[in-house]
Amino acid sequence: MPPQTALARFARPLAWIVLIAAAVFGAGYWYLLGRPVALPDSPTAKIACVSYAPFRLKGETPFDVHAFIPPERIEADLQALSQRFDCVRTYSMGQGLGAVPDIAGRYGMKVLMGIWLGRDPVANEREIELGIAAAKRDHASLRGIVVGNEVMLRGELSEKALAAYIQRVNDATDVPVTYADVWEFWERHPALAKATDYLTIHILPYWEDEPVAPEKAVRHVADVYQHMKAQFPGKQIMIGETGWPSQGRTRRDASASLVNEARYIREFLNYAATVDMPYNVIEAFDQPWKRDLEGTVGGYWGIFDVDAKPKFAMTGPIVEEPRWTWALAAGGVGTLLFLAVGAVRRRWHGAPGWFALALAGFASGTALAAHARLLLFSCRNTLEWGTGIVIGAIALFTALSLARAVASRLASPVNPAAVAPRPAERRRLGITYSDAFTPQRFFWMFVLALYAILMVFNGRYRDFPIGLFALPCIGFFLLSLLRTREDVLMPLVEERLLAILIAGLGVAVVVQELGANLVSWGWMVLGFALALPVLSAWRRASRR
Repeated sequence: MPPQTALARFARPLAWIVLIAAAVFGAGYWYLLGRPVALPDSPTAKIACVSYAPFRLKGETPFDVHAFIPPERIEADLQALSQRFDCVRTYSMGQGLGAVPDIAGRYGMKVLMGIWLGRDPVANEREIELGIAAAKRDHASLRGIVVGNEVMLRGELSEKALAAYIQRVNDATDVPVTYADVWEFWERHPALAKATDYLTIHILPYWEDEPVAPEKAVRHVADVYQHMKAQFPGKQIMIGETGWPSQGRTRRDASASLVNEARYIREFLNYAATVDMPYNVIEAFDQPWKRDLEGTVGGYWGIFDVDAKPKFAMTGPIVEEPRWTWALAAGGVGTLLFLAVGAVRRRWHGAPGWFALALAGFASGTALAAHARLLLFSCRNTLEWGTGIVIGAIALFTALSLARAVASRLASPVNPAAVAPRPAERRRLGITYSDAFTPQRFFWMFVLALYAILMVFNGRYRDFPIGLFALPCIGFFLLSLLRTREDVLMPLVEERLLAILIAGLGVAVVVQELGANLVSWGWMVLGFALALPVLSAWRRASRR
């Protein structure tokens, strides 16, 4: 028996296993997203205080110095929020937000009024003056004044300069004055406590340097709060920001999801009901502009979406993705598309080829649905939408091409020589290709390597595009399984270098995530699926 026949007997069952597993995984993934998840109920739908910023419509951002939110918009927001919240926290005085205290007072709400401080002394002076004027004008509506938000975290002012601003506001009003920052920065700058009436600390388990899993998050908040009370005895401490994002990348075992946001808010409210602790939840509405700073996750901390609709109920089970059946429908469309394309210039007879195409089509459809869902949450502009759609179309074309080749090898061929002939070297534009798939394989290796570099060296705010890369990576892996020793030529030297890079970077991401992020393992596996066949072909071709 020729060596390649024995190899084929082993490879064909493995290829079938991979194909079936990909299709089952696609269906199972979307089923789990659509499954109701039981969570503890909140003791109340009312929340003590919530961060409020009105910049939620398309193109709105506080970085636009000319932006202005009309009082009518603010009044409509606060009227709605007053049904669920007793208080709102703001972060600046400009761009129309100076009207918040007066409007909030009409609806029986209190305000934690924010004065924004940064590097620009002129802007700081304007904010301070507006804040002091509002403190005198809207005294009755104010619960406190927050002079500066995470200034120490951003490193935009010295401790001395910041303390001077805080003291200046404190001397000008009898409204309680505070400063807000991540809890660790209060520990690093304890002298700031002398200028404030109370401390405002931020505890965001998802964003911790050591991310906290959602099921442990509220316990972490409780521990930090008690720790800070011990560090600053005699000083009242308020939690100025706490919450959980509903979309975005997973950080170790801290997964950003709607279910986890609902879990965190409900469990936090249960905890808050048992202690005497002032708190503020971040935030009222999703803020799309924050995606420019923090990636996808930045835009999805709201209890309400950009259309002011609640994202989840405070009681009962939560469904992560109510539209999950659409993804299964996409799998069905993928099946029909792959079968239709396979019918053109068909090179086999028998059911196995058609079954392989059907599996590949369903798996590809569900993977592209995941890619589409990622685009829905992450894309900020027409360019990003266009890029995402184009590269998704390229992935579909690659998957179709590979699926036909894989199906022809898995089917019972009429003429084996016609199905898997020994490839001839092809030369185009001065480059010698090892086979007809070299251009596509090189393209995807280059794109994956480029994104993998970004993930390793600047990945804090980047998503894992698993759905997109699943199509070419799994397809090329399947094709490599079904090639015999004589069916393999030496890969390009660039492919060999990219394969080594992709494999190494995939391992690096898992190490960075301390092995706790299951999504990073999937990312590594896809990288290996694309890289290892090239490295194997390099070894096999070198031995001939």
